[in-house]
Amino acid sequence: MNDPSSGSLARSARILGFLMKYRRAGIFASADADPSPTAPDPAVDADADTGPETFVRDLEALGPTFIKLGQALSTRPDMVLPAYLPALERMQDEVSPIPFDAVRGVVEAELGVRLGKLFTEFDEQPLGNASIAQVHRAVMNDGREVAVKVQRPDVEAEIRRDLDILAGIAARADFVTRIGRRLHFADWVREFRKTLLAELDYRIEADNLERFGKHFEAYPLLLVPQPIWNLTTGRVLTMDLVRGTKVTALGGLRRTEHDYQPLADALVRGYLDQTFVHGEIHADPHPGNMLVTDDQRLAIFDLGMVAHVPPKQRARLLKLLFSAVDGSGEEVAEESIALGVRLEDFDEDRYVREIGQLVARYAAHGSKTMTEGWLMLELARIGADCGLRTPPELQHLGKTLLHLEGVCRALDPQLDMRQVVEGHLQQMLRERLRKSFSPASLASEAMEMQALLQDAPRRVSTLLSLLAENKMQVRLTGLQESRLTENLQKIANRVATGVIVAALIMASATLMRGDVVGPRLFGYPAIAMGMFLLASALGLGIVASALFSDHRSQDRGERGPRT
Repeated sequence: MNDPSSGSLARSARILGFLMKYRRAGIFASADADPSPTAPDPAVDADADTGPETFVRDLEALGPTFIKLGQALSTRPDMVLPAYLPALERMQDEVSPIPFDAVRGVVEAELGVRLGKLFTEFDEQPLGNASIAQVHRAVMNDGREVAVKVQRPDVEAEIRRDLDILAGIAARADFVTRIGRRLHFADWVREFRKTLLAELDYRIEADNLERFGKHFEAYPLLLVPQPIWNLTTGRVLTMDLVRGTKVTALGGLRRTEHDYQPLADALVRGYLDQTFVHGEIHADPHPGNMLVTDDQRLAIFDLGMVAHVPPKQRARLLKLLFSAVDGSGEEVAEESIALGVRLEDFDEDRYVREIGQLVARYAAHGSKTMTEGWLMLELARIGADCGLRTPPELQHLGKTLLHLEGVCRALDPQLDMRQVVEGHLQQMLRERLRKSFSPASLASEAMEMQALLQDAPRRVSTLLSLLAENKMQVRLTGLQESRLTENLQKIANRVATGVIVAALIMASATLMRGDVVGPRLFGYPAIAMGMFLLASALGLGIVASALFSDHRSQDRGERGPRT
């Protein structure tokens, strides 16, 4: 009988071996790497043992968790070398299909009915298969053609086990490595875990399909297949079947007959609305998830990975992207600092200077070489280098824009995406300004002003009374938790320990010189020798603490705008 713990230990050893192999190759330390998006390191490409293609193959061999991990790392130039990012983008999430009997078992177990009673047809050959699920064509009893997405058996248990192992490794790396203390791998793994487990629940994806479909009603050229809720569970998703041609397979003859520029334009505008109006970022809109239908619409699939953006952060991201497109490097730096967490070693002058140079290069070059998505990811890389931890939403936005750029190039190679983005952002800002002067907004502001004016006399009276009675107090919160107090306590503890050590040594020396009656150790009075050994242990403890503990204190970040 197999021991589950031994299997888990073997899996942990394999994962740790993979991480150590590429850690020694310097892949997970990209802070000093060349930021150029068009100049990969030839030495890296030439290394067959740890090069980008080998790295991707090793990730794929580790299974579904690491395929998704590689796709997530493709948005993190602050974690991996830039030369590896293109290979991670090309990762193939395709494996051998599972037997049809296993598919049948999952569907019948989830829906609680035999397959023949639910569908008049159910193709045994999948339309597509990946590491987590595969999709089959089926026909419902009413003649409606649908696509049935079926999760692979036992894949959730495997992913949860791998995520637990990664969480343990990340926590240790944060404690013992400099790059871990800077990037906080444990936080990133926690965010990755939440996203991946949400992707395993197909009810969430069905909800995303329905919501995106409603939001894209303003864009008739965009089509989102709708879910069949009574045939959808956590492991089975049934939705409308859409037929069409992949955007990467559009032939020259078809291009001469149809103009796909409106599709690309609608796609960019729809996704900008989805991000900055509705607060949702679809992090995986790559060309493989989109089809051009026979009626010349663009169908969008695979909405499992959707990040939600709070309103205030949404407004800052909008201003940041608009400032970047407008070429305002200082405003880009200002907004990214306000969005991120400033670590103790944050070099603000260097960050502002490098972001200014980055935005200037972006503004000077055409959108073919330096794109908006690349710019967003470079903000994260430079931030990590300078001591600024950027939010995951910035990387999600960068990845989304990169994917949209790829789809737009496939649809219309001549499309100027920067022009489309800038035009739509200006329209969105005008709409925001118009809404701020709407009757509802003005009424809300008036009510807040009225409440302030009504409450002001009482507050002023209270303040004057406290001043007159000499009872005004100013309380500094958080001082007891501050770095200064922590360091003072550490100094005081070491001084007190040092005094005790000195007293023990003096006392033991005095006793050793005297004629003490009692048991002896190594020819000296035992009590004197005991005090001397205790003093030696305490002294060595102070030295060890100074050498090994002080430099491992966690970086403490500061959020919010600067004052």
